[in-house]
Amino acid sequence: MTAAALAAELGVSERTLYRDIAELSAQGAPIAGEAGVGYVLRPGLFLPPLMLSGDETEAIVLGLRYVDQRGDDILSHAAREALAKVGAVLSPAAQEALRNPVALPGPGGWGFPANIVDLNLLRAAIKAQAKLAIVYENADAVRTERIVWPIALGFASEARVLIAWCEMRQAFRTFRTDRIAAADRRGRYPGRRAALLDAWRAKALSKRAAS
Repeated sequence: MTAAALAAELGVSERTLYRDIAELSAQGAPIAGEAGVGYVLRPGLFLPPLMLSGDETEAIVLGLRYVDQRGDDILSHAAREALAKVGAVLSPAAQEALRNPVALPGPGGWGFPANIVDLNLLRAAIKAQAKLAIVYENADAVRTERIVWPIALGFASEARVLIAWCEMRQAFRTFRTDRIAAADRRGRYPGRRAALLDAWRAKALSKRAAS
């Protein structure tokens, strides 16, 4: 957006806007400015001081600690880093909810079944919107070869699952990641991952409504 458009929307002068943009950039906001283009907020982490209630702090802390326990190595590390960053900008009143939470995620120390295929390969295929050729073994130890369009990883209570469109079944399916015996990345699948996620959510909602 241009400085003039931003200033008009915020009800301030362009001079004030320039000053505020410079202050935000100094604090770490990934804002780029270019003549003829205006200001662009680039992707990246920028966490301003948080004004959270005690209950909101409880919810965030519980969620991050739950991810720390149940996520894979990458998500667990990210959850710990995020919790440290949130804690660094909380108000003094909210710090008490961080140090002594009312809600806890439950005992740790348990794990998921081991995976043969690295979750990083699945995560990379999801982000790249790439097809996967997988060898999948069901509960009866019967193996099938499938081409799937991966759209998300799910962390259920007893296992991790890959949510994908299955070309063989012509439908959405979930595959336990510990039962994926092999996975080979192929070319990009048609359409957009966001649209597939919307379709999967709609199907899940209709199933719940029907039950």
